[in-house]
Amino acid sequence: MYDVCVIGAGVVGLNIARELAKYKLKLCVLEKEDDVSCGCSKANSGIVHGGYSDEPGILKAKLCIRGNRMYEKLNKELHFGYRRTGSLVLAFENEEISKLQQLYDRGIANGVEGLEILSSEEVLQKEPYVSKNIKAALYCENAGVTSPYEFAIALAENAINNGVDIKLQSEVVGINNANSYFEISLSNGKIITARYVVNAAGIYSDKIANMLEITEYTIMPRRGQYLLLDKEENYLTQSVIFQVPTPLGKGILVTTTYHGNLMIGPNAEEIEDKEDIGTDEKTLKYIVETARKSVPDFNIKKVLKSFAGNRPVANVTDWVIGESSVKRFINLIGIDSPGLTASPAIALEVKEVLQQAGLILEHNSQFISERKPIIKPKIDPFQGSIESTNPEKHIICRCEQVTEAEIVDCLQRGIPIRSLDAVSRRTRAGHGKCQGVFCGPRVKKLMAEQLHISIEDIKSKSNDSSLLAQRVKRIDLRNL
Repeated sequence: MYDVCVIGAGVVGLNIARELAKYKLKLCVLEKEDDVSCGCSKANSGIVHGGYSDEPGILKAKLCIRGNRMYEKLNKELHFGYRRTGSLVLAFENEEISKLQQLYDRGIANGVEGLEILSSEEVLQKEPYVSKNIKAALYCENAGVTSPYEFAIALAENAINNGVDIKLQSEVVGINNANSYFEISLSNGKIITARYVVNAAGIYSDKIANMLEITEYTIMPRRGQYLLLDKEENYLTQSVIFQVPTPLGKGILVTTTYHGNLMIGPNAEEIEDKEDIGTDEKTLKYIVETARKSVPDFNIKKVLKSFAGNRPVANVTDWVIGESSVKRFINLIGIDSPGLTASPAIALEVKEVLQQAGLILEHNSQFISERKPIIKPKIDPFQGSIESTNPEKHIICRCEQVTEAEIVDCLQRGIPIRSLDAVSRRTRAGHGKCQGVFCGPRVKKLMAEQLHISIEDIKSKSNDSSLLAQRVKRIDLRNL
C-alpha cells in the first residue's frame, strides 16, 4: 500500500515525487514508457519563461513566476543544466509595439522583474544578428534555458535515492475506487494500491480521469515541430528570441539550447492522434522561413535533426490542479506551456492540495537534496582519446567528448536503461555532428558489457521515439 501514487514520469510528475519524498511517505511513480521523460517533457523548447505571457490572476501565471524563481537552487542541488539568458519578444511593425506594451503591463501585474521595452538600436546592441527590420522588443532578464529531459532524469534519480519507487513499462489500464484506497491496474497484469493518486499523465490525463468516470475534461494534443542546428550556429543569439505571440502560442522562437546548439521552432498544430510525433517537410520549411524573420542568417545546412512533441491542451482556460469529485484523486489537467517552468511550483501546489485532502506530512530528516551530475566538466582542450585505457579519459563519443566513465555512471543510477537514446539523453553521446554514427556501436558494446546482456537486446530508440525516427528518415533536411 503506497501513501501516494503519481501517474506520469514527466517533469511535472517527477517534481511532485521528489517534493513528497521530503516527507515520511511511501511513494511510487507509474510510467507507461521504458524511460522517464518520454512525453512532452523530452520534446519541448527547454525555455524557462519569464512570466509575462499569461493573464494576471490565473494559476498558470502564478506558478510560472514561482517556478522560474526556483531553478537556480534546484540546479545547484541536482546539476541538470540551467542558464539564465534573458529573452526578447520582437516587434516588426509599429502596431506590434502596442502588443509589447500589453505583455509588459501583464508581466508587471504578475510580478515579473527585469522587464524593459527596448528600441531597435538597443536590441541590436544586445543581439547584433537579429533582423534589422525590427521596431522594438520586450526584454525579460529572468528568462533562461534548461535541458528538460536531463531535469526529469535528475529528479527521478534523486527521488529514487530518497526511496521513491519508479515503475516503468507500467501503463495504467484501470482504476478502482475502494473507498479508503485505490486499486490501480497495470498493463503488465499487476495491481498497485494507494491511498492517494495524482494524475500527472500529460496528454493522457483525460483518459486517466475517465477511469473514475470524471468525464468533463478533454485533451486535444497540439503538436510542435523543431529543428536543431549545429553548435557552430550558436553565435547568432545569446537570448531566447520570440516573435509577438499568436492565439495558438508563443510562436516560432530562435534560441541556443543549454548545451549550445541553435534551435528553431515550434509551430502549433491541433492534431487528433496523441501518438503522432512525426515531422513533415512543409511544416519544417514554414518554421525555417518564419525563424529567418527574427534571425536571418542561420545556415540551414547545419541542421542536425528535426523532432516534435505534443502539448496537452485542454478544454479549459486555465490549468486544473486540485482534488477531483472523487476524494483523494488529484487531477492535473491541461498542463501545457509554461508547464516546464512552473513544474517545481506545481509540485508545491499539489502538496498543499494533498494536505487539504487529508494527507499527513511528517518531515523526513534523511532526505537527500543533492544529486551528482553525470556529465563531468572537462578542461579545454580535453586530454582524452579513443585509445585510452583510463575510463575517465577513454572517449566513446568524439563529437560531444563523452567518456566511458560517464556512460558507465549513467547505467548505475537506479533506472533500467536498454536503449541508445536513453544513454544519449543522459550523456549526450550521439548528439553531435555525426548523430551517433561513430559512437553508437561503441556505446552498445559498452552497455552490453556493463549490463551483462547481448548487443541484440539493446534498442537504438526507446518505445516513445520509434515513430519519430521512422518519419524523420523520410525527410531530406538539406532541402529546407
